[in-house]
Amino acid sequence: MNTIPRDFDPIPSTRNRVRVGVASLKQAADEADALAVPVGADAEPPEELGTDLAGLASAGFTGRRGETLVLPRADGPVRVAVGIGGRGEIDATVVRDLAAEFARAVPWHRKLAIEVAAGDVSVADFAQAVTEGVLLARWRYFVGRDADQPTLDSLLIVASDEDTPAAEAGVERGQIVAAAYNLGRDLANCPATTLSAVRMAEVALEVGTASGLEVEVFDKDQLIAMGCGGLLGVNRGSVEPPRMIRLRYQPTDPTGRIALIGKGIMYDSGGISLKPSDESHAQMKNDMTGAATVLASMTALRDLGCTTAVTGYLMCTDNMPSGSAMKLGDVLTMRNGTTVEVLNTDAEGRLVMADALALATEEPVDAIVDIATLTGACLRTFGVEIAGVMGNNSAVVEQLRRAGDTVDEPVWELPLHRSYRSQLDSTIADMTNMGGINAGSITAALFLEEFVAGLPWAHVDIAGTAQLPAPRTWRNKGATGFGTKLLIEFALQFARPEES
Repeated sequence: MNTIPRDFDPIPSTRNRVRVGVASLKQAADEADALAVPVGADAEPPEELGTDLAGLASAGFTGRRGETLVLPRADGPVRVAVGIGGRGEIDATVVRDLAAEFARAVPWHRKLAIEVAAGDVSVADFAQAVTEGVLLARWRYFVGRDADQPTLDSLLIVASDEDTPAAEAGVERGQIVAAAYNLGRDLANCPATTLSAVRMAEVALEVGTASGLEVEVFDKDQLIAMGCGGLLGVNRGSVEPPRMIRLRYQPTDPTGRIALIGKGIMYDSGGISLKPSDESHAQMKNDMTGAATVLASMTALRDLGCTTAVTGYLMCTDNMPSGSAMKLGDVLTMRNGTTVEVLNTDAEGRLVMADALALATEEPVDAIVDIATLTGACLRTFGVEIAGVMGNNSAVVEQLRRAGDTVDEPVWELPLHRSYRSQLDSTIADMTNMGGINAGSITAALFLEEFVAGLPWAHVDIAGTAQLPAPRTWRNKGATGFGTKLLIEFALQFARPEES
């Protein structure tokens, strides 16, 4: 086994240095470098902006949603007019985006403040969305010179004395969610040589235990004893050993029980079915984004008061070509005894997920959700802003859809068209790991369904959303960590599906 490099930590510590609080306008003016002032469409701006409607109009600013205008001042902080649109146009998603645009409009200012705007969003939700938007927009993963220099020192939410308690509650929740999301981003962006499966397990033990989770790590010998042929098969070509990590969050008197399963391919070369060296495959370190989001989301559950019991499975290995690598035509035996003929070693994610899905059915659970960068077909269907979702239970799928809409991580349902199941038939084993050239996202989900024993289940395919080519609002370029907020919201709002 290779020595795991430790020249830099996979979780840079600079994200923990930001001071976020609630303050008066005077305190914000004294302490901040830049102050965001929300302005409605064609409305007179607040006095503290230092200009009137005509002055804004002369600069082309109308208050439409998404507009920003930086107004330098000789004294005090820079004022930034932030357009919030008309009444009825604003919700938490809009606030989060506007806060991110403000943070990007003043990239060199490290002490920011933003006023709470009266309107359609509660003070608590406004403060939470602002906190998330700014902290997520100012996140970066960088390990070069001056990597320890923070991109943000402080954020103040300006609120009245009457609104301060609600704003403080929103700030607290926003910090918890942003910290979890940025952890997922850190992991997904970390180079694969540094963040091996073994190192991922060490990180899970560190951050999981600190977050009140029970963390169990299973090594290669244990996986052999457990019959996890999918994970072991994919690992054959690697010099790094595999790890399965099981996380448990157990609240008092849980209102439901779910299992979350994350694909953790630390680097995907394609194995013997080697990927081409093109731009779309240059970021295969992010093929463990599913595992990163499961770990990251579960670190937030205790502090957010989640009443759902959650068990997480992280299936971690890289997929490499070598003399010992899994070959086309090999037959693997999964945890539940199903035999799978391997027709493409680059269809490896479903193999490692199958073992975890089978394990999840062996414990009492109300629903199972897996999340994975699984198919290029999903990227081609939905692009980089929408994830695919499929499942055998409409209630679970609908809960995921609502959660995605709430936190601005949208998912769109594809049909689990079961007549396509015949594409997975094998002449020598129970099934193959590949369907035909069409409907790849659906046949991949049909493969996974074979391992859920009929329990309520949904599959989230984040192959498109796991990587962004350019920043957009609070989303940064690179590996996105998409799914962390989705899973948090799903767990917080989970309701047991009715028996079908």
